[in-house]
Amino acid sequence: MLVSLSVIFILLIFSAFFSGSETALTAASRPLMHQLEKNGNRRAGLVNRLQENRERLIGAILLGNNLVNTLASALATSVLIAMFAEVGVVYATTGMTLLILIFAEILPKTYAIQNADRAALAIAPVVNGLVLVLAPMIRTVNLLVEGVFKLFGIDFKASAALATSSEELRGAIALHAGEEDAVKHERAMLRSVLDLAEVQVGEIMIHRKNVAMIDAGLPPEKVVAEVLASPFTRLPLWREKPDDMVGVLHAKALLRAVRARGENRQERDLDGLDIVALAAKPWFIPESTSLLDQLQAFRARHEHFALIVDEYGSFLGIVTLEDILEEIVGEISDEHDVAVSGVRAEADGSYIIKGSITIRDINRQFEWNLPDEIAATLAGLVLHESRRIPEVGQTFMFHGFRFEILRRQRHQITSIRVRPPRKTVESDVSDA
Repeated sequence: MLVSLSVIFILLIFSAFFSGSETALTAASRPLMHQLEKNGNRRAGLVNRLQENRERLIGAILLGNNLVNTLASALATSVLIAMFAEVGVVYATTGMTLLILIFAEILPKTYAIQNADRAALAIAPVVNGLVLVLAPMIRTVNLLVEGVFKLFGIDFKASAALATSSEELRGAIALHAGEEDAVKHERAMLRSVLDLAEVQVGEIMIHRKNVAMIDAGLPPEKVVAEVLASPFTRLPLWREKPDDMVGVLHAKALLRAVRARGENRQERDLDGLDIVALAAKPWFIPESTSLLDQLQAFRARHEHFALIVDEYGSFLGIVTLEDILEEIVGEISDEHDVAVSGVRAEADGSYIIKGSITIRDINRQFEWNLPDEIAATLAGLVLHESRRIPEVGQTFMFHGFRFEILRRQRHQITSIRVRPPRKTVESDVSDA
């Protein structure tokens, strides 16, 4: 009897090993194991190989686990029947159920789930050897399982993935723990990188009414004065009408030409300076171009500035390399930027926001979920949802937010009070 009890004890240890191994190897971080393997960790490489063929891994572990559990239960039943006759079956069933549940399932799996990466690296060589030894039996079992699936018309090989790798990444980003500003900023940047292929340049462009442009027909002295007064390095040139763009003037190119004429005593006057000849050819792109494609185009052409047109060829606005980078890392300001405050938090939990602020910027800053597919700006969203040009003082409720129109210039909404849902407000207050 002592020998049988010793064997049962050893079998329970094996059962605990199999249960913990299953949990550790399936819960181990794939990105971490991939990085460890690249750094030369051989055990991480074994973990990756095992995870790549999960059917074989699970088959080997379940086969071993069921084998030792069945054998341990059979031995316990035999011992207890010899001691207590037929009632020993009840004792064996109750006792082994509790022992297996507590010591061979809950304890090892709890430890493994809390220390998945460390446990996976520790047991990988043993499990890998077990998989190799049991490979013929596992293959046979898998064939039987496949046959049963086919019998019921189920495609055993069909890929039933619920999410793409991109969606999996988004889920991992959302689970990136922490409510500190730095962590929120990291989450926003990672989401923005994944959004580059889905967002069009028309959604982030600087609208034509806000673009600093110069009339190419102005006298050179006037052009030089406007360039010096502007905080921008590149300025579009138009002739006759703003839709007729003839070039993009770089401030450095203009100043070099002015300096060269100043050094030439015969050409101190700027009247003969050809401004258009100094400008680069305008680069027109459609508003439907994705940010990812445009970023790659900027890199390929070694340019930082593009003009956006619609399907009819009308000038809509501009996009720069800095605009795309700001979509990833947030606002980039330098000593020449003009600071414009677009969002102001109120004591009652509401926010006063300029209508021209983009929804993507608002969502990124406050981690809201306002839809940005139907409109690019907050004012555009209000117009789309209200189906009218609202009057000052009107309020609307949609997507769980309350919008109050504060100011309007002609048909343009310039200022809106936004009150987020109560849960969001409470979260923002607690974070502050």
